[in-house]
Amino acid sequence: MATPQTSRQSSYSSISGKMTHAIHVDSVQRWMEDLRHMTEVECMCVLQSKPIGVDEDAPGELIVSAVGEHVTRDNLQTLLKRALVVSTELGKMFQRLEKRRWQRVHSTAVRVNCHVRSLIQEYSTARSAPPDMQKYEKSLLEKCMELNVITERCLHTEDEYFLKSMKEAIHEILTDVSDSFSHMIDMALANEIQILIRQIEDSDNVFAISTAISNLLSLTQDGPQLCSIIAKEGAVVALLKICRQDCFSSLYAHALRTVASICCVEEGISQLEKVDGILCLADILTDGTCAEATRAEAAAVMAQITSPHHSSTQHLASFLESMQDIVTALISLCESASCGEVFLLASAALANITFFDSMACEILLQLNAVHILLQACRDRQRVDTPYSKDQVVTILANLSVLEQCTADVLEEKGIEQLLVLLNEKPSSSSPSEGAACERVQQKAAVTLARLSRDPLVAQTAIQLRAVPRLIELCRSPAERNNSDSVLVACLAALRRLAAECPDSIGPADHQQLIKPRLVDSFLLCSNMEESFV
Repeated sequence: MATPQTSRQSSYSSISGKMTHAIHVDSVQRWMEDLRHMTEVECMCVLQSKPIGVDEDAPGELIVSAVGEHVTRDNLQTLLKRALVVSTELGKMFQRLEKRRWQRVHSTAVRVNCHVRSLIQEYSTARSAPPDMQKYEKSLLEKCMELNVITERCLHTEDEYFLKSMKEAIHEILTDVSDSFSHMIDMALANEIQILIRQIEDSDNVFAISTAISNLLSLTQDGPQLCSIIAKEGAVVALLKICRQDCFSSLYAHALRTVASICCVEEGISQLEKVDGILCLADILTDGTCAEATRAEAAAVMAQITSPHHSSTQHLASFLESMQDIVTALISLCESASCGEVFLLASAALANITFFDSMACEILLQLNAVHILLQACRDRQRVDTPYSKDQVVTILANLSVLEQCTADVLEEKGIEQLLVLLNEKPSSSSPSEGAACERVQQKAAVTLARLSRDPLVAQTAIQLRAVPRLIELCRSPAERNNSDSVLVACLAALRRLAAECPDSIGPADHQQLIKPRLVDSFLLCSNMEESFV
C-alpha cells in the first residue's frame, strides 16, 4: 500500500466498500433510520442479554413481534447497515490508536464490542447461523472482549515503554478483529444470498421470484465484492434457468438486468459461460416474439461481458460461435429501437464486440450498419445523449479500418455527421457527460483520419471546412475540455488532410501543427494557455 495508514485500514476497507450504497431519501428520514442503529449500544447489549417476560395480551408483545417481522423482512439491509456502523468504528479506532488517544481508543473499543454483540444477537434472532459462522462469531466476540481489556489497561499508566508495546499488541488484535468481522459478514451475506437463490430455484410463484430477484439486484449495487459473493453462490445459474422457462417470460427482463449487474466481475462471467449463457442470450436476442425490453436487457448483458475492462476473454470462444446471429440481432435492435435507452444498450454491445474481432466489423458492413447508425444519429428519439453518440462513433471508428467502409460513409453523407460530432459539447456540468463528449470528439477525429486515406474523403472533409474546426480544437483547450487525447487525435487528422491536400492549411498553422514532430506540436498546443514572463 502507498501509506502506513492505508495498510492499517486495508482489513476493514473491503467491508466498508460494500456498505456505501446511496439511499436517496430525505436527510431527516435517513437520520431517523440510522438512529435505530446508533442508540446507546452499551445499554442495548445489557437489555438484549435479559429475557423479556410479558403476558400474552400485554402491549409489549406487539412491539417485539413488529421488530421481529421488520428484521426478517429487511434482514439484508439491516445486516449491511449494522456492518457499516462497525466498520466505521474500526476505522476510527485505527486512527485514534495511531495518535495514542488512549481514552478514545478504549471508548471506541467498548462501542465496537457492543455493536458486534448487538449485530450477532439481532442476526441470530432473525436467522439460524450456519455452524462455520457460529465459530467465527465466538472467536470474534472473544477478540472484542480482549480488545476491551487491553485498551483499558492503557488508561492506568503513563509508562511510555509499556504503552508502545501495548500499541503494537492492540494493533495486532484490532487487525484480527477487522479480518474476522469481514469474514463473518461475508458468511452472513452468503447465507442470505443462498436463501434468495433457493427462493428463485424452488418457487413457482412469479411474485415471490420477482421479489427475490429484486433483492439480488439491490445487492449488486453495493459494489463488486458483493457481486463476487452473489456469483459464487450460483445466482447467475438460477437466473438463466428462469430465462429458459416460457412460464416465467414476464421475469426475463428483470432477471437479465440482474445478470448484467453480476457480470461486472469475472466470477459472474465464468458462471454464465459454464451454463451456456451466451447461447441463451443469443436465443433471446434473435427471438422476434420477445419484448423489446427483454432483448435490450440481453444486449446489456452482452455489453457487460464483452467490456474491454475485463481481463479474461475465455468466454469469447463460445461467443464467436454465435457472433453472426448476435451481431445481426443487435444492429436490428439499433434500427428498431423505440427509445434512447434501448439504442444505447444495443449499440454499446456492438461497440465492444467490434474491438475484439474484425469479423464483427465485416458482418456489420454487410448488414448496412453505416446507414443504420448514421440515420440513428439524426434521430433524437434514439440518439439523444453524448453516451449514445460515443457508442456510434466507436463503431464507425472500428469500421473505418476496413477499406469498404469509405464508400458507405460517403454515400450516407457521413463526413458531415463526423463534423457535427466534432462540435459535441456537454449540456451540463456533469463530469461524466464532459468525459463522454471528449470521447466523441476524439473518436470522430480518429475516424476522419482513417477515412481520409481516400483522397475523395479528404477533399470532401476540406470542402466541408473540417480543417478550421480541427485547428480550433488544437489551439483552444476550452473547445476540447482540456483533453490531451482529443488534441492528439485532431493533430493526426490534420496531418492526414495536409498530406492529401497541402494547400488546405495556412503557412502559420502548417509551421506549428504540421511541420514539427507530433510530440512538439502536442507540447506547443497543450501549453498555449500558459504565460511566461
